[in-house]
This record gives sequence, C-alpha cells and structure tokens, in this order.
Amino acid sequence: MKISATLLTRLERLARRAAKTSYSPYSQFAVGAALVAGSGKVYTGCNVENASYGLCNCAERTAIFTAAAAGERKITCVVVYTSTESATPPCGACRQVINEFGPQARVISICDSDERIETTLDALLPGAFGPANLL
Repeated sequence: MKISATLLTRLERLARRAAKTSYSPYSQFAVGAALVAGSGKVYTGCNVENASYGLCNCAERTAIFTAAAAGERKITCVVVYTSTESATPPCGACRQVINEFGPQARVISICDSDERIETTLDALLPGAFGPANLL
C-alpha cells in the first residue's frame, strides 16, 4: 500500500502525541506508535512500564494489539517515535509481532532530530518465523 505524504505526516504527528501518554516512570524512555491497518484505519499506542519489568509493553505492540482487538488482521505501515536525538528501530519482540500482521510492512522510526529510519519489516527481520511456518 502506498502511503501518501499527508497520511505519513498524520502518522508522525499521532506517534508523537501517543508518546505524551507513555507510562514510563522507570526508564523515562517515552515511545509512541501509529500504524495503518489493512482497512485503512489508524491506531496508536504508547509504551506502558511495570515495576515487574518483564510485564512492560512497547508502544508498537500496544498499537498492534489495539488494532487486533478491533478486528484488524493486517498492518501496512508503522511509525515509531522516540523522544531522543537518534531514531530508534523497533525491538526484537515488536519486530516479531509486526511480522505476524505485516511481514512486508513499512516501518519508519522518527525522533526529535531530522534523523529517521525508513525500511520494511522484512529488512529488519530477515528469515522471520511466522504463521506460514506452522502449516
């Protein structure tokens, strides 16, 4: 799916806005994400930390789980914003979850500088394990 410049600008704005609702009292690393689902609807999420660190959830997965709970089964683009000077790509767990719903999804990481990472999930996670491996 081709992402228009207008939609991309909207996704970037929404990812930045989502980071403002981040619950990150331990790391102080606020992250926001915005994605486009197969239906064309947009979903957002922020990271949510927990005193039991293993129970934290990344912004990307929050957005994806929200989309999945709404019945979405495909992701075409994910924008991730970090309040840093360098763009930060999704972690390994998020890459795996993105793969479940968008193995060729466009992935864009933005930050507080002009630096950005624009790639695809299959480039970030080559040889990924996915639904086809279970058939």
